[in-house]
Amino acid sequence: MRPILFEVFGFPIHSYGVSKAAAALVAGYLLAREFRRLNWEPDRAWSIVATATVVGFAGGKLYFLAEHADNLSAHSFGGSGFTWYGGLIAGAATVMVMARRYRLPLAQLAGVAAAPLSVAYGIGRIGCFLAGDGSYGQPSDLPWATAFPNGMVPTVVPVHPASLYEAAAALAVGGLLWALRTRWSPLAVVGLYAVLSGTARFLVEEIRINPEVLVGLTQPQLWSALLVVGGAALLVASSARRVRPAPVPG
Repeated sequence: MRPILFEVFGFPIHSYGVSKAAAALVAGYLLAREFRRLNWEPDRAWSIVATATVVGFAGGKLYFLAEHADNLSAHSFGGSGFTWYGGLIAGAATVMVMARRYRLPLAQLAGVAAAPLSVAYGIGRIGCFLAGDGSYGQPSDLPWATAFPNGMVPTVVPVHPASLYEAAAALAVGGLLWALRTRWSPLAVVGLYAVLSGTARFLVEEIRINPEVLVGLTQPQLWSALLVVGGAALLVASSARRVRPAPVPG
């Protein structure tokens, strides 16, 4: 855990901010590569990533503030405290708008963006771990359980490093999607991303400390279940397109 990586002329460089910047840069690089492969303008990839990042963070912060509306403090408005699903919704809406603006096929754009998005999320979660931002799991006595006495949200009790679990899952999913991006249809790639990412978040929530809100599930688990269902529907739709029978000659 290292909330401050180093200082430049006395100005602290925080691991949380560095990780988010690195995530955006890696996502932009990967997406620009895909744009070149498709003979699309690479600069537009960077524009999409930059805009989706800014709007996504705004959406994640607004969602977080709405979640904690009954318990807000000055800390709530600081540089930490973001809800991933709020960011995902806002970022996805931004991509839809920009796809229309640049006249890009939305399904194909979503397909090539899935792997960069997952990799970026994994990098960002590593920053959450280094910063000790409070996205912890339950107390644990496992060898890799971690205390965060100097974290942004301190705890001296060793807990599951839930952020690292999510980071490992997201990077693995990103690698798989990258390998499949030219073999599967864009619709199938997006569907697989939704299924795997939603499942990973659902499982990690089992060892988190978020409160249950409905039928024994936490709010992130409810969103995760919706993401999995939506992804499964996309996979079925993609499969149906592949096996659609040829028209019978009249």
